Amino acid sequence: MLTLLAFVGALAILIAVHEYGHYRVAVACGVKVLRFSVGFGKPILRWRPKGSPTEFVLGAIPLGGFVRMLDEREAPVAAEERHLAFNTQPLRARAAIVAAGPAANLLLAVLLYAVVNWAGVQEPMAYISSPPVGSIAERAGLHGGEFVQSIALGDDEPREVRSFEDLRWTLTRGALDGEPARLEVQARPGVSRAVVLPLDEIDVRQADAEVLRKIGIASPWTRPVVGELVADGPAARAGLRAGDLVLRIGDAAVDDAQQLRERIRASVRAAAPLAQRWSVERAGRVLELEVAPDAVEENGQIIGRIGAYVGEPPRFTTVRYGAAEGLWNGVERTWQVSALSLKMIGRMLVGEASIKNISGPLTIADYAGRSAHIGLTQYLTFLALISVSLGVLNLLPLPVLDGGHLMYYLWEGITGKGVSEAWMDKLQRGGIAILLLMMSVALFNDFTRLFG
Repeated sequence: MLTLLAFVGALAILIAVHEYGHYRVAVACGVKVLRFSVGFGKPILRWRPKGSPTEFVLGAIPLGGFVRMLDEREAPVAAEERHLAFNTQPLRARAAIVAAGPAANLLLAVLLYAVVNWAGVQEPMAYISSPPVGSIAERAGLHGGEFVQSIALGDDEPREVRSFEDLRWTLTRGALDGEPARLEVQARPGVSRAVVLPLDEIDVRQADAEVLRKIGIASPWTRPVVGELVADGPAARAGLRAGDLVLRIGDAAVDDAQQLRERIRASVRAAAPLAQRWSVERAGRVLELEVAPDAVEENGQIIGRIGAYVGEPPRFTTVRYGAAEGLWNGVERTWQVSALSLKMIGRMLVGEASIKNISGPLTIADYAGRSAHIGLTQYLTFLALISVSLGVLNLLPLPVLDGGHLMYYLWEGITGKGVSEAWMDKLQRGGIAILLLMMSVALFNDFTRLFG
């Protein structure tokens, strides 16, 4: 129920802000707005403020919204109101009204990121876990347990790493931009060294999680402790208990939770589970247990799973910014996410990134529920991310989107005449076809992620 409420709440907020951007600028430009609707279908709530020409509506299906303006192309307009019609406005006013919706979403994202920055959020400290064998981090000489003090991408100046999430976000940007990362790491107090990660070597056609695994910095350092177990899962059947500290698997020592996860994933042979002897510490005693994982498929690969949470909670720090710094960070993060989204769309169009990165409503609902369960700041961060995505998506030059209308106005500004109705009809049909294709891919990816 919380997942559904979080999802509907997110949609309602983002759609209302988007449509309010159109509405507010339309009113400022002197256009008469007939209806402001959040949601489609049968109205469940409607009202008209005293003295206002606009009817405000809440629809039963919260999957979109619209602002209906006086327009001669939709219905006859009285001569005395013709100056209030959208289609009679100068080009700059029409462009501003159309652009105001996506702009409102981007401004909302700035504000949400800023609020999170001002309130402060608990995030894992930037202690890195043991990198997988063959990963970029492992080849660069990182062993796990190091604390990352600063990072720089390409020719940028080094900056302080505030948390593990800050580190992971910067590494993802570097990988997708094809820029090497320079890290200053501390293995023990007072002893620091520089490490260069050649992120430009990564094939970014895989999903983000796979990119981070190839880098070798996917999770913060934690002790290899067994957490909550699935009833009658492999871990429970082997006699493992929550709180067990894993010392060894076979003859190899286990240094941290990430290394333990990698050993579990690799505990299959010829697509069959491989039973191994585990040494665990429980209440001061060392026990020997035989653990046989389940063999499951993940992204076309057979891996081992034991049916238990692996790793104790990491060390946390509170990340908080001052007033001006927090606001500026919100602007920077909104710009970075927007640029990253456009780059990923461009790479998908030319085949340099996987279409598996496209997400639909099911994945969004899942993340909305998870973030709502975690806490308010995480939910606000999720809202900011989706608000950026909505703003960027609507600026794409597809005829059915705001970006498509701006494309028409650009043509009008260059040629001095609008797009003909015949071409408008063809472009609209093409835009709808592309949008339906994108939605189909997104839904397919949703089902694959959540039910595959």
